[in-house]
Formats: sequence, C-alpha cells, structure tokens
Amino acid sequence: MELRELEFFIAICEELHFTRAAEKLGISQPALSRQIIALEDKLGVRLFDRLGKKIAITEAGKILQEESEKIFTNIKYIYEQIGELQKVKRGNLIIGAMSEELSQLASVIFLELHRMYPYLQMKIIMSDNIEDRVIQNEIDIALTHMPLENEQLTNIPLYNEEFYLVVPFEHHLAEREKVDFEEIKDIQLVLSPKNHNCRKLIDDAATSMGFVFKPIIELTDVNSILSIVKAGIGATILPNTLLTSQNSETLKVIKIVNPVITKEIAIVHHKEKYIGSAARNFIDLLVAYVNLTSLYEKDNEIALIHS
Repeated sequence: MELRELEFFIAICEELHFTRAAEKLGISQPALSRQIIALEDKLGVRLFDRLGKKIAITEAGKILQEESEKIFTNIKYIYEQIGELQKVKRGNLIIGAMSEELSQLASVIFLELHRMYPYLQMKIIMSDNIEDRVIQNEIDIALTHMPLENEQLTNIPLYNEEFYLVVPFEHHLAEREKVDFEEIKDIQLVLSPKNHNCRKLIDDAATSMGFVFKPIIELTDVNSILSIVKAGIGATILPNTLLTSQNSETLKVIKIVNPVITKEIAIVHHKEKYIGSAARNFIDLLVAYVNLTSLYEKDNEIALIHS
C-alpha cells in the first residue's frame, strides 16, 4: 500500500463523489476509479458502496479512513518538526518581562540558550501590559507576577519573590536581622516610581497597614538606587532577585516581617500557541536555574548576598 493510494482514498472520503475527488486530485475520474478498485483488490474488501451517483463508505472503509488520517497527521507532524529544526537555527524568540529583575533573570538563561542555538535571534521586552502582548502574539513567553486574570493564558509557577530592606552599614537598622514592615515608614527611602510593579506591591502593603511611603528620591534604575543608598542617603526595598547579583561590603540586607512581602513569579504563554523547541528549552533551563540557585529559599539568598 502506497501513500498515493491512501491520498486518493481520503479524497473520495472527503468528497463522497468520484468526479469531485478526481478534480481535487488533478487526475481523471476513470483513473481514480481504477486506483480505488486496485486498492480494494489489494485489501480484499470493498471500501465504498456505489449507490447510483452516490457513494457511501463501508465499515472497512471507515477503518481505513481513520487509520489513514492518523498516518497523514503523523507525516505532517514530522514535516513540522523538521521544519522547526531548520527554522529555529535562524528564528526568533521574544521573551517578555514585567520587571527589571525578571529581565535580568531571562538574560541569564539567554547565555546558555545561545550556546544551544547560536543563530537564534533572542529579544527581551519589558512591559507593564505583558499579558496583553502575549495574547496578541507579540511575545512568545513572558515572566510575570501572579495571579493571572486571563483564561487564554497558561502559567507555570516558578518561585515566590521576597522583598528585603537594604541599608548602608552605618544605618541605625544595620545591626538588625529582621525588621517589622511598619518600622520602615519612618525612615528615608529611595524607591522606584509609583508606576513600577515593585513599587505598587510595596505601596499596597503600606496602604493595607494604614500608611503611605513618601520616598526622598525616586529612580527607575536599580543600580542608581543602590548607589544612592551606598552613599549613605536613605534605604531601599528590593526583591531578592535583584540583590543576588550584588556583592557589596557597604550594604546590609534585612528581612522584612509582619508582613513578609512576596510576589509569585510565573512563566506564561498563550494556551493556543505552539511552543517550539527553543521556547521549550528556555522554559526548561529557567526552571532548572531557579531550582539550582534556590531562589525560593530566602535565608540562603541573604547568605549569598553577604558572602
């Protein structure tokens, strides 16, 4: 049995008309009839009942139709996989990040992904409306904060991000290992602007406790914030992902309690979007990196910062 014979057979199943099937295949109707008769002889069963000008698929024909469709589906999948292998070598992968710390996290994974796909063009886009851009297919995968409110998205939880107070060593709180969140309201702070996601989380926690932060300086760049704090001007509140890359002898990181401020980080993608091999490897590498670096173990992170 040849694929061409199955192609002829499926065309008739779809059209239930020999002439229309022949036109679809680009052959004559008598030639198509001869092919089907030969196939029936080969199988030893009748595949179609000829009822005047109408035809009907027999029980044997239905079995062959079902199995033939599986064969063609598998062949299509093979072509897609091989095509993807060629495409990914010079394709594109666009990762979205809701915040700077998530952008930094994605960039770490890009280093390893580049070794796997040296000609793959990779891009990180930071955006507040990251979910909309995933839905609009502008972004392949996004790193964002939970919870998600859109049912079109699939999420893969990564870890819980915890926020810490960062002060210079000469600060009056520098001897502390923990500080109540409410104590922070009376100290000078250097924070990101109100429209930043991290700031929104901090402000929401403050509002829930009945006070409002009034930072002395607002900056968008984390390195600039830390430079100001290192210079002895105020303190700041930052998530641990941004602090793991810092190894400073002039800054003290203090755990915030009552309440602990956290946000859940997740990978998201559109439910209907096909996730190619490069994107799948990005996800696998990211999950492995999170597990290896123990981003979810906050006490370990403090130790790393002070090492």
